[in-house]
Amino acid sequence: MSNTKAVSAFEANHVSTEDLPWFPYFGEAKLKLIKANPVTGQFITLLKVPANMQLPSHFHPGPVTVYTIQGTWRYIENDWVSKAGDVVCEPAGSKHTPEGLGDEDVITFNIVDGTLDYLGENDEIIARDNWESVLNKYHAYCEAEGIEAVDLTKY
Repeated sequence: MSNTKAVSAFEANHVSTEDLPWFPYFGEAKLKLIKANPVTGQFITLLKVPANMQLPSHFHPGPVTVYTIQGTWRYIENDWVSKAGDVVCEPAGSKHTPEGLGDEDVITFNIVDGTLDYLGENDEIIARDNWESVLNKYHAYCEAEGIEAVDLTKY
């Protein structure tokens, strides 16, 4: 038996989230981009929302999966409350308004397929994010802060 490491065309890509910066998102909410996939349109983030903050309503045409790392939150349109360790699977075409609950900041791990359309009072789109816009925000923040950006599109 050989001790030689098998070489694969498909190597895992490790990302240390500790090395990535939090950057401003909405108000006091911050985002940490982990991965942006220009082929599929998927992007993966950490979101940090101050306790008791409500984000704008949003709509997404693709599915979103949210894992709660810290804190408690809900969608004001639903009866459930998500706490640390819970997973929320949002179907494509859904609209909701996230709200942090309690005294602890909320941190979630988010897998977004496609866009997030943030809505105003009359359901007009006030902001749209996708893999590219979030990647551009990450790069702009790194440039402004003198941080060397990591290639978060690499797989």
